[in-house]
Amino acid sequence: MSSEEETSQTSTPSSCPPPSSSPAPASHLIGRKEDIVKAGRLIKTVNGCREILVLYHQGTLHAMDLRCYHAGGPLQHGDIEEFNGRLCIVCPWHKYKITLAEGEGLYQAVDDPTVKPLRTHWRSKGVKQRIHKVTEVKGSVYVTLNDCSEAIESDVYQTERYRTGSIQARTKPKP
Repeated sequence: MSSEEETSQTSTPSSCPPPSSSPAPASHLIGRKEDIVKAGRLIKTVNGCREILVLYHQGTLHAMDLRCYHAGGPLQHGDIEEFNGRLCIVCPWHKYKITLAEGEGLYQAVDDPTVKPLRTHWRSKGVKQRIHKVTEVKGSVYVTLNDCSEAIESDVYQTERYRTGSIQARTKPKP
């Protein structure tokens, strides 16, 4: 990697190894870093079909599918919080916690519900949200889509059927 290129966030889900001899996937220009930093969050449609959320938090750029894996909640309105030392976006609809780096769903588990007081700890549900690679080159931010062929739950909300229905619901005039 040259000194002019910085990778701001490079994690990909560990459940999907990189393809062995495939060419590198295309990067998509998102915008200028200074504009994203100022806005904090940006929604972008990539490849004409994939809606992603690009956000800047604590000096790092992150990219993920726009809609929560659980029920399609709008993650652009979610708060960023730390759970057990891991930064997460919290879905505004049902409070699902999704790690920014890996896309893991986190939940509070109780090992023995008969022991009082209850002792909870954070556990992972595994990768649920598709996370994309963000790269900065000379002040421009690019996203390389996570092209893992293994299905991830957030993929459901990237279908044409869902996007069309979602757009229609948002544009219906209120009585």
